[in-house]
Amino acid sequence: MKTILIVDDEIHICTLLTTILTKEGYKVDHSVSGTTALKMVKEQNYDVIFCDYRLKDKEIDGSILSLRIREMNPVTSIIVMTGYPDVRIAIQLIKQGIYDYVVKPLNAAQAILLVQKALIHQAVLAKEQLPPANPLAAANSVSTYVSRRGQLSQFVYGMGNTSKELHTQIKLIAPTDYSVIILGETGTGKESVAHLIHSQSRRKDKPLVAIDCGSLSRELAASELFGHEKGAFTGAVQAKVGAFQEAHGGTLFLDEIGNLSYEVQTALLRTIQERVIRPVGSTKEIHVDIRIIVASNEDLQQAVLQGRFRDDLYYRLNEFTINVPPLRERKEDLPLFVSTFKQVVEDELGRECGPLADDILTAFSSYSWPGNIRELKNVMRRICLLSTDKDPITTECLPEELHPAPRELAVPVIPGEANLKNVTRQAEYQKILDVLQQVRFNKSQAARLMNIDRKTLYNKLHTLNILL
Repeated sequence: MKTILIVDDEIHICTLLTTILTKEGYKVDHSVSGTTALKMVKEQNYDVIFCDYRLKDKEIDGSILSLRIREMNPVTSIIVMTGYPDVRIAIQLIKQGIYDYVVKPLNAAQAILLVQKALIHQAVLAKEQLPPANPLAAANSVSTYVSRRGQLSQFVYGMGNTSKELHTQIKLIAPTDYSVIILGETGTGKESVAHLIHSQSRRKDKPLVAIDCGSLSRELAASELFGHEKGAFTGAVQAKVGAFQEAHGGTLFLDEIGNLSYEVQTALLRTIQERVIRPVGSTKEIHVDIRIIVASNEDLQQAVLQGRFRDDLYYRLNEFTINVPPLRERKEDLPLFVSTFKQVVEDELGRECGPLADDILTAFSSYSWPGNIRELKNVMRRICLLSTDKDPITTECLPEELHPAPRELAVPVIPGEANLKNVTRQAEYQKILDVLQQVRFNKSQAARLMNIDRKTLYNKLHTLNILL
């Protein structure tokens, strides 16, 4: 039986939470004193501890208490409660290792959900529920799905510990209806993870609708998400069904959610809370039944601190977080990825390519892969396309940055450098590359640093032939 401790100097809160959680089958103790709570933790290990931030003990508050509890039992999930929310305190406490920071009062559903999430998180960390299948067989399996661009895409399960951990988290969270935040660098496969979660959920027979928030203009975002009525604005020549309605019964995946304007975030928060939408130009509210999965290649907590992302929306979405590791942390999986992508490219080309020379795999292992899985796929397309017949594929087919003697990305020589337009183009090319490297090829962050929108950056990458 899982054990829970409630620490709050208001006895009615202790009593309420004890009653709620006892009915769910947990063994619950409580204390109105932080000092007493520490003694209780020394005598017994608790799975989850709810702790008030402002205790009446003179020398101990929720922050100090949580630190001491973690020293005694790092496995315990600590949930700090407060009636006076402060984002800076929340970030500080989470960095110190607490599981969650919530606002009082809690209702029964919130308390039960928090405990369930904490126990799932513990199971992931302890690997209590690893998939029973043969690890090698699971590692070599490939999931196929249709991407938002209508392309047939694949997700390869890796063999390394980092990949197994990712797969374990997906297996644990998929059957639930929890909202999920997927974090990871550009090209790590966040959309693939969203598709895997959906395909293993109870909603798998319903649609998964994917929206790239980075490509939505401020003016049209509400229309794309919630739909609009005919004549709602200039150009609305017919009614449009939004993404929320399209995903009814299934899953809505919002990629790069940090790019939504503050106004759209406000509307999104209400929709998620109430599960109703109101199309632009309509007075009618429509009920929607969906699961929300969002993704970002930036730290949303930092966006909250900087005032670019609503804290209440962040906490509402953050029922579970999955961090997709970059390729440089999955080097043990490189041979598997290379073999799989080589087969995919051969199918695309309709011909068999030669074997990879050993020095190519050596170059792959020493490269940092700033573009992650997406970059590896593109490199495999390039070298297979350049290969002839069934001769071994050598390093001559590799792009410049992967050559055994790595050099800085070179600016291409543009004919007629004396021409002012060419000089300007060359300077722009170099500036964009420098900024992209500075932010580890995070396009959203690069666009902000250069004071342009994401769509303009994409256009310039295409014009200047910068392939990422």
